[in-house]
Order: sequence, then structure tokens, then C-alpha cells
Amino acid sequence: MLKWAIIFAIVSLVTGWLGFYSVAGVTGTIAKVLFAIFLILFLIAVLATIGLFHIV
Repeated sequence: MLKWAIIFAIVSLVTGWLGFYSVAGVTGTIAKVLFAIFLILFLIAVLATIGLFHIV
């Protein structure tokens, strides 16, 4: 998921540089959403590894 967020961020930068601002905005938003999902899943995995979600 992080890989796709980075790819969309790069596409957003390139399309913005080329002048396709609407495409840059959309791909930038997609990159932000994917990165947020990645962070949430990463934090859940870290908390599960620590044992914070230990079910008795």
C-alpha cells in the first residue's frame, strides 16, 4: 500500500509539473488516502505486536 501511495505521489508531482493540474489534484488525493490507510494499518499491526489487543 505504501508503494502505491509513493507511485501516486510521484505521478501527482509529474502531472503537476507538466500542467495537468486536475489530474495532479486527483492523484495527490489518492496518495494521501492510501498513505493514511497505510498508517492506520501499520499502527494496528504495531499495537497487536506489542500485545495491546491481547484477548483473554
